[in-house]
Amino acid sequence: MYCATIPAILAGRGAKSAVFRISKTRHPAANLTQFGLDASFDNAVLEKFCGSDEWSGDLSNGLFQLGKLSEQLHGLASAECGLLTLLRCYEESDRIRILELLESASASAASFCFSTQIVVGPAMGQPVLCIGHSTGFGTETDGRMHGIFIFPRMPIETMGH
Repeated sequence: MYCATIPAILAGRGAKSAVFRISKTRHPAANLTQFGLDASFDNAVLEKFCGSDEWSGDLSNGLFQLGKLSEQLHGLASAECGLLTLLRCYEESDRIRILELLESASASAASFCFSTQIVVGPAMGQPVLCIGHSTGFGTETDGRMHGIFIFPRMPIETMGH
């Protein structure tokens, strides 16, 4: 997940620690619903700290379909876009790693996550965490990706943009 240290934020320098992960194996966390999550969890609490939005990608044509919040926070003119359009919204230093991760996930079924920031302007960025999976690979289909963007409610000052 995108992290900025408090001293760096206060000093106006957004230090970061990005996450780029992909897994082609099944993990115990994949069965969380089977273990009975705490039914008393209040989603309103989570909404105080972040916004979230679903997205999907069709690997046969390379188009991604974003929800309204994702479209707005990525600064896009349309909810439907290509991968390169989406990548251009992110920190330049993270684009290649995100592309490699998504290319790997488009080759066979996988779960993945990454964090970066959306470059909002010359001195501001919006942190974003993406969690997703790819499925539907077969003789008659090219596969699909589906996931969620999580947007912490904390724009970060950036340097050098």
